[in-house]
Amino acid sequence: MSTTTSSPEIGQSITAGGLKINYHDHGSGFPVLMIHGSGPGVSAWVNWRLVIPELAKERRVLAPDMAGFGFTERVPGMVYSMEKWVQQAIDFIDALGLPVVDLVGNSFGGALSLALTIKHPERVRRLVLMGAAGVSFEITPALDAVWGYEPSFENMRSIMDVFAYDRGLVNDDLARLRYEASVRPGFHESYSSMFPAPRQRWVEALASDEKAIAAIDKETLIIHGREDKVIPLENSLRFSQLISRSQLHVFGRCGHWTQIEHSKRFSQLVSNFLTES
Repeated sequence: MSTTTSSPEIGQSITAGGLKINYHDHGSGFPVLMIHGSGPGVSAWVNWRLVIPELAKERRVLAPDMAGFGFTERVPGMVYSMEKWVQQAIDFIDALGLPVVDLVGNSFGGALSLALTIKHPERVRRLVLMGAAGVSFEITPALDAVWGYEPSFENMRSIMDVFAYDRGLVNDDLARLRYEASVRPGFHESYSSMFPAPRQRWVEALASDEKAIAAIDKETLIIHGREDKVIPLENSLRFSQLISRSQLHVFGRCGHWTQIEHSKRFSQLVSNFLTES
């Protein structure tokens, strides 16, 4: 299943549910499925590259590109929806023969992880939500800009600036890499079809019913950057109120990129949580 390539974004491939999925598979032990966010030019590797090596020291880390993102097969005419993304995740772990996983979801991936846990609770042991969508909120100007991205270096640079609290993490080289990723053949076509204006409806489409969220009985770690401009901190406060077996960790001096801005502390926090008895 290995793919030889010079790009670190391309890992292994497996066909699951009729879809050829690009994914990264590192380490051994109890599996953790990591689901990326929804920014332009994103992939599992771009999202999780700094934390995969750390988390893989004690467990098996699986990070797939979700349909419409990264290097997973793009099916012409596919209509993207939460139902299809949840089914892709289930098909993926089924194809790997994994009955139960831990889940770590970032932003859009957090909403997906919530929906998966609600629909298939028997497949999830523990849950980590980072800067997660998944409840109703008024769309932020930053998220509206992210979902409404039109390809140009200048637009990508502007979007990168809203993700990080520390502007030192954002430079022209990073913006150019993400811009070039966003204009690979077929990438923007699939991306622009996911969240067309008006975009408040897509916030609602990613949201799970609050009664269903409150019924989640999994140990849950909720993480958020205090200065997040993309997904409001209030989301995570709401999750912590709804999910009885939850704990909330807020990183100060941190935007939407907790796993990048505080990668070592994030990795240690998540690792400790997943290894607790």
